Amino acid sequence: MSQPPAVQSNSSPITGKQQLIEAISRGCKTKADWRIGTEHEKFGFFVDDLRPIPYAGERGIAAILNALCDQFHWQAVLENDNVIALRKDGCSITLEPGGQLELSGVPLENLHQTCNEVHQHLAEVKSVAEPMGIRFIGLGFQPKWRREDIPWMPKERYVIMREHMPRVGSLGLDMMKRTCTIQVNLDFSSEADMVKKFRTSLALQPLVTALFANSPFVEGKPSGYLSYRSHIWTDTDPQRCGQLDFVFDESMGFERYVDYMLDVPMYFVYRNGHHIDAAGQSFRDFLNGKLPAYPGHLPTLQDWEDHLTTAFPEVRLKQFLEMRGADGGPWRRICALPAFWVGLLYHQPSLDAAWDLVKHWQPADRADFLQDVSREGLRATVDGRSLLELAQEVFELVEQGLLARAIRNADGQDESIHLRSVRDAIERGESPAGHKLRLYENEWGRNIDPIFDQFAY
Repeated sequence: MSQPPAVQSNSSPITGKQQLIEAISRGCKTKADWRIGTEHEKFGFFVDDLRPIPYAGERGIAAILNALCDQFHWQAVLENDNVIALRKDGCSITLEPGGQLELSGVPLENLHQTCNEVHQHLAEVKSVAEPMGIRFIGLGFQPKWRREDIPWMPKERYVIMREHMPRVGSLGLDMMKRTCTIQVNLDFSSEADMVKKFRTSLALQPLVTALFANSPFVEGKPSGYLSYRSHIWTDTDPQRCGQLDFVFDESMGFERYVDYMLDVPMYFVYRNGHHIDAAGQSFRDFLNGKLPAYPGHLPTLQDWEDHLTTAFPEVRLKQFLEMRGADGGPWRRICALPAFWVGLLYHQPSLDAAWDLVKHWQPADRADFLQDVSREGLRATVDGRSLLELAQEVFELVEQGLLARAIRNADGQDESIHLRSVRDAIERGESPAGHKLRLYENEWGRNIDPIFDQFAY
């Protein structure tokens, strides 16, 4: 997301908590400057045997990244002489631990621009990958291959994370190697605006998980979940994942979130082109120059920004709010997720009405809601009412928000056109996962392989 100039250099030492609070609060923007940032991840596979793609080789991830540089003028980012990311015009393409390719888009003014950005990116990736016999697919979880079948990407921070994950949960390595998501980054105008958007989006995030559920298979068979990706987060690392009850307390604000992040254990410190292993250590100790992994040194704002990326709640605060609850999906779903959240959060009457729907929920309601949707999807209930009924009510607010924005494309269509896939899911009462399970039991003859052909980009 676009950010105002920092008051101090990102390399200047931090001397107190107030600087951390100010760093986040500088994200406040006037409504005219609100933007939409969309990120999505996808799995690559070889067409001939459906196997995941290794990093090296003539038909590898590095070859795809280099081809994007050669053919579409992306700039490579290197680590230890390995290309690990690309940059161009404010966009970035990065690698997740198991080779999932992620586009982090530039902050854009409207959803038509967002959808064009996604379409252009997928077209570029397809044009360089198909001659190598490689395609990509948008799902929330790798549907066929085991964890050990998926190669690691050569990024230092992933070495630290993969050593630490088994210490704190049983599914963290699956999160790293076998999940994909769609995320949306949105702005706020003030601390009060941030708090209301945070609370509303956090309460309704399980609804989005149900609407976008797209990961029902594990190692070629139904898992019993509609969003196995969502289930993964329940046993990844309890200190940095899940719902955040404090967001609904009267004390919630920039400082309260900073206090939360100071209690989230660190992963690393990045210095001189390398990652220093600080897994499990305290950023509070770092502030006092007493970090065991890097004694006698103070953190910088860049260290703080790095640390903010190592918490994985359903909604995450930086200088903007990140909506993190959706499974990876097809092209139209990548466009639909920002449409949903923009319609709800960027239109004040819709935001106010959505908050009125959820403000009386208790912590137990929210916790049960989050847990139930991974299995039940739109069949779940919350606060004694049908989730499908709630979805219909919220969807009306989303549509109203987009219609009020009245931003049209060259064909005269407003932004609500990007909601069609979500509208269809609500009308059918079925998520993408439910549709795929029916195909698996019928047309596919309980064989997972056709998913790679029918749902590839």
